[in-house]
Amino acid sequence: MSIRRESFLAHVQERGKYTTTEEADRVARVVLALLGAHLVGTVRAELAARLPETYALILLNPLQAAEPLSPERFVRATAAWIEGATEKTALWDIGAVLSTAAATAGDDLTREVLLQLPPGYDLLFGHPHST
Repeated sequence: MSIRRESFLAHVQERGKYTTTEEADRVARVVLALLGAHLVGTVRAELAARLPETYALILLNPLQAAEPLSPERFVRATAAWIEGATEKTALWDIGAVLSTAAATAGDDLTREVLLQLPPGYDLLFGHPHST
């Protein structure tokens, strides 16, 4: 069962301390597009099924990645895609979105997601040592 868009954005906005839902939406779109490039198969489909439709479609139709990005490169890529972002603010944005996605997915699916990602993503999801 997926979470409603308004609820998902409210959680991202609260965790990221954004002043508007538009700002929360902007970072959610970028982070989920980059994440979608790293996930495959049923894990990506199951995560998408738990997200609001808008974000599920972004996750399922990701940016193309030539290779998996390390967590550090994921942060740099996010900073490059968000206007005015720095690596520090991108790390904050990633944490707001991925911790909300993890809460929506639940512990079991989050562990499966982390198994598809390079080491270190557990910290970006707010689940240290979940793998």
